[in-house]
Amino acid sequence: QVQLVESGGGLVQAGGSLRLSCAASGSVFSIGGGNWYRQGPGKERELVANINSDGTTTYTNSAKGRFIISRDNAKNTVFLQMNSLKPEDTAVYYCFVGIKSTMTSSFVAYWGQGTQVTVSS
Repeated sequence: QVQLVESGGGLVQAGGSLRLSCAASGSVFSIGGGNWYRQGPGKERELVANINSDGTTTYTNSAKGRFIISRDNAKNTVFLQMNSLKPEDTAVYYCFVGIKSTMTSSFVAYWGQGTQVTVSS
C-alpha cells in the first residue's frame, strides 16, 4: 500500500511564497516522474509543472519564472516552490507521481489528496 501526502498549502498575501510538498509513503521502492496540477474555483484541473526522473523540468506559462518544481529521491518527495504568488493562483493543488512499490516491478501513478492555496489581494 502506497500513498501520497501533500502539505504546505495555506493563506498568503499576493507577492508571497509557499512551498508545497508531496511525500510518497508506505511500501515505496522509488518514485518516477512527478507533476503538480491545480484546480481553481469553477475551473478544470490544469497542469502546472512536471519533473522527470532525471530532473528535467517543464512549466506552463502561468508558472514559468515564478514556480520551481524539484525532487528529493532519498525522501521520495516532490516539491513545488511558489514565489510571487497572485490571486489567480488560488486553487487546490494536487501532486500526481509515479510510484514503484516494493510489491511491483512497474510504476503506478497516484494522486495526492490536494492542498488548498489561497492568495489574497
